[in-house]
Amino acid sequence: MAEPVPKPDNVLVIGGGWAGLSAAVELTHNGIPVTLLEAARQLGGRARCIAFGDQRIDNGQHLMIGAYQAMLNLMITVGVDPVTAFLRQPLDLHMRGLRQPELRMRARKLPAPLHLALALATVRGLPARERLQLLRFSVRLLRGKILLDNDITAQALLLGERQGARVVRALWEPLCLASMNTPLAEASAKLFLEVLRRTFTTEANYSDLLIPKDDLGVLLPEPALDFIERGGGTVLLNHRVEHLLMDEDGCRGVTWRGGELNSRRVILAVHPVMCRRLLAPHPALAGIAAELAHLRQEPITTVYLRYAEHVALDSALQGLQDGLGQWIFDRRIAGHPGLIAVVISGRGEHLGMDNAVLGEKVGAELAKLHLDWPAPLAIRVIREKRATFAATVDVDRHRPAAPTPVAGLWLAGDFTATGLPATLESAVLSGQRAAQAMLGDAAVEL
Repeated sequence: MAEPVPKPDNVLVIGGGWAGLSAAVELTHNGIPVTLLEAARQLGGRARCIAFGDQRIDNGQHLMIGAYQAMLNLMITVGVDPVTAFLRQPLDLHMRGLRQPELRMRARKLPAPLHLALALATVRGLPARERLQLLRFSVRLLRGKILLDNDITAQALLLGERQGARVVRALWEPLCLASMNTPLAEASAKLFLEVLRRTFTTEANYSDLLIPKDDLGVLLPEPALDFIERGGGTVLLNHRVEHLLMDEDGCRGVTWRGGELNSRRVILAVHPVMCRRLLAPHPALAGIAAELAHLRQEPITTVYLRYAEHVALDSALQGLQDGLGQWIFDRRIAGHPGLIAVVISGRGEHLGMDNAVLGEKVGAELAKLHLDWPAPLAIRVIREKRATFAATVDVDRHRPAAPTPVAGLWLAGDFTATGLPATLESAVLSGQRAAQAMLGDAAVEL
């Protein structure tokens, strides 16, 4: 089958992760044909699918919530119905412990902020004093009373708000790792507050958990590909961009190992490490490249364990307080009965273990929680060594905006200045903003 030939006047979108797909869909939706180049042999970037035996699994489990409005609207645009794509349920945090007592917090189907107030007032597993301190902090958050002139660590913020050791260990630390992939002792308080505000202080359903009923490829990459091609665009896989082409008028295209593609409109939506490599040779972009060098990369590890089909959690998601694993997902809802995914965010002792040892230890932790489970039939460990940037104090100083100093070049990616940590929502927002900035510039030129 002959490779599709892009039109020379197409916008070039470099990168087929969720940021690049978002930019390409936004442009296509506005009648602008695109040529999307992806280095890998499949779309999705760091949120893609891989094989595990005869099953197709995600390269990592993503915790999605109702506040991901940009992501949900993008799915609707490409023809995916979120109502059928997700199991949607009110926030239910069930934090199990190997040595600590469990904590359980359930949101109720009430208008905001009553849904959160009642959940906090009835949280199980906290001493009465810590539950009262948690409620006071939440009231201050809801009323917009927590203001920071300068960024500090999320840990310092919580200590200043008199959050007790138990609630920090059982609730705030797991939520910080899940949303920011950065431990409380290093995480930006400003970014953490923004996550909490968006999740808990707006619409009641923004705190809902969204459990995908299928793999990530079905949620966005595959329908986005179809949408782009139906809109006159071209998607080229296995096309790794090597250089940006510049002249006195700005960016004029890119090279890849098979040649070059020319366009006066380019959106660069690649990993921040690759973005820095492509920008650094060009004097006008060297400043952005230097800032990107400050973004430390953090890993995410997912351990998949395949059990007999009858093995199941009593809910689709559980937290683990004091083990190697942090979040436990039951993939039965995605059509994989008996498949359990355990997520480990950030750094830790697990990075020094080989896959066999790590899988065995995680399996042993699950066996302690579920005494009636049999041994797993198979284990697969997936390590994303550079899954996200570290959302540390003042990290926003180093995050670039979508427009660049070079005419015809825009940036997208969860590492750009979206005001959010590195989440799928941030990636989608970045792509939309890059496309909208391009459309705005085009309107001015006209």
